[in-house]
Amino acid sequence: MGFGSKDNAKGSGPNGDADPTAPVLRINQLDALELDSALEQLVWTQFSRCFQSCRPGLLTPLEPELKALLRLLLWRFTLYSNSATVGQALLSLRYHNVLSTAPRYRPLSRRQKLGLALLTVGPQWLQDRSHSLFLGMGLSAGGLLSERDSGLLQKGLRTCLTLISSVVQLASLLNFLVFLRRGQHPVLSERIVGARAVFAKPNVVRDVTYQHMNRELLWHGFAEFLIFLVPLLNTGNLKASVSALVFGRERVEARGAGDAWKECGLCGEWPTMPHTVGCRHVFCYYCIKSQIIAEPCFACPRCGAEAGQLVPAKMEVEMTER
Repeated sequence: MGFGSKDNAKGSGPNGDADPTAPVLRINQLDALELDSALEQLVWTQFSRCFQSCRPGLLTPLEPELKALLRLLLWRFTLYSNSATVGQALLSLRYHNVLSTAPRYRPLSRRQKLGLALLTVGPQWLQDRSHSLFLGMGLSAGGLLSERDSGLLQKGLRTCLTLISSVVQLASLLNFLVFLRRGQHPVLSERIVGARAVFAKPNVVRDVTYQHMNRELLWHGFAEFLIFLVPLLNTGNLKASVSALVFGRERVEARGAGDAWKECGLCGEWPTMPHTVGCRHVFCYYCIKSQIIAEPCFACPRCGAEAGQLVPAKMEVEMTER
């Protein structure tokens, strides 16, 4: 089903129109928001690195304004130009004007784009700058307001701002619950201006096959299992057990007996306040004490012997005449 060339040029991309009534997965809309947030953080990090050689705290006084300016620049070259954010473009999505009664795709109007920019950048800037604004309103006793009146004014403004912030957060929560139910408008600002995410291309082919996705899911599951399992393993005891099994306990003890007094059995450095646990090896006091506290059934990582009572190491020194 095709449309006229004039309508295609106005409301579609080079690959044709996509049906604006086709539902977009909720996860795709949330992923687009996460990608946009990650891009903003990346741009701010790169911008901050340009001033890392300057004196510390140079950008701190103007940080809210600079972040707002960077967000407006991203908005100008993404949403304002293409009716889609960077995250939406990566997922083949774009904004559709739901206020239009036409059955075909309609891009956002200039007023809707400006509304999205103000509702996205403005509240975040006000939240970051509110503390400094209140301090700037604290006029001295010799100013227009007395100290008492300025204090009451600041308290009232803080109360109003807290109330407004609470109402907005509650409305955002209710909007998100409605989004989970209906699958439209994950952000409150989109619902206010009448913008909805739709597919930018019809019949988008998956670039990632299910075979690759299954392999990635299995690998991530195995990695999470290892993250859970590895802290439970005692690598020192495991290494000592394998060495004793392969080389024999006598050979392992004999090989480590010559250097037992030269290095700690845990950290490998020269023993500080050397102590023993019943075997030939010595340990720094703090190393062995922390290990015994963390693991009551501690065994020597060199020879695998079970730890006994912690006692200071005694060393016999023979002096010979030359």
